[in-house]
Amino acid sequence: MPKQPLSIDHLSRRRVLRDWALLPWVGSWVAAPGLAQAQSAAAVDPSLLAADCVIPARAGGGFALTCALARDALQAVRPQRPPLGQRYLPGGIGAVAFDRVASGQLGGSHTLVAFSSGSLLNLAQGRFGPHAPTAVHWLVTLGTDYGVVAVHRDAPWKTLQELLAALRHDVSRVVFGAGGTVGSQDWVKTALLVRAAVRDHKAMRFVAFEGGGEALEALQGKHVQVCCGDAAEVHQRIRGGAPIRLLAVFAPQRLPGDWAAVPTAREQGVELVWPTVRGLYLSANVSAEVAQAWTRAFQEAVTAPGYARLQARHGLFPLELTGKPLQNHVENQLQSFRQLADELGLRRWAR
Repeated sequence: MPKQPLSIDHLSRRRVLRDWALLPWVGSWVAAPGLAQAQSAAAVDPSLLAADCVIPARAGGGFALTCALARDALQAVRPQRPPLGQRYLPGGIGAVAFDRVASGQLGGSHTLVAFSSGSLLNLAQGRFGPHAPTAVHWLVTLGTDYGVVAVHRDAPWKTLQELLAALRHDVSRVVFGAGGTVGSQDWVKTALLVRAAVRDHKAMRFVAFEGGGEALEALQGKHVQVCCGDAAEVHQRIRGGAPIRLLAVFAPQRLPGDWAAVPTAREQGVELVWPTVRGLYLSANVSAEVAQAWTRAFQEAVTAPGYARLQARHGLFPLELTGKPLQNHVENQLQSFRQLADELGLRRWAR
């Protein structure tokens, strides 16, 4: 009898037994009608079974927020399913997770992975290894976020223009921190802000962290002075009492609700708009039926009457894409990010 390889380093014994029971060559040995019915239901709709949402960074950032929203949205329309599990797989702000899924070390019908526009930016530069964008199946976007400029509440700058003035005076005196290294999404937002101060972005001081959560902790501890993060993750910190002040949001116009008092960069003379799409992908090696089942599940979730309130509770704004519109969005973003990488003098690794 051939052996099916299974990775158990990250799965519970219960899941290993469950996956083993669902393998086709085992099904023919099982005579119990109840188990046969369960196998049939799983083949029809894997979104009804236990599954994990992989957070490819450390705790507290936008990827964790994405998985939390996915869990809550699915549970709202499929209350009988097991809650979507959440587990962390940090490394390269998504690079390790993407490589493992693309290479077949991680995946299957029970594994979803969070991604953002930052993931696409890294992919456009070849930072996710020798893998094409088609190495994964882009499943859904759950909404969009926007970049922000955040400082400690005790910082000397009260407006974006005051920060820009400080950069013009001496760019080396301001220490930026963000999730990701040179070329990451937060680094690019920071570089564009420094360029708006008519300074060379290569001269800025930048401290890299493994995810936005770590960067905001460093800001709260005054280890860095400015973070160009994202609105949703910063908003969660502020709601929790973090001593953070927002100088600007990189949205085309002021955002509603709690964000209404935060001016855009545009209002303050800086033409900088940066939306951050948040969504999920799964392995491209799953069957078309599995991919379609998950797509249907999330289409149902994001069109449910209560989804807009749930989305807003997680700090995101409307942008729900699946299928061909999502594939087109990914392709357009990759093309735009390749051009931006060249403009900023970033190295692009060939696949």
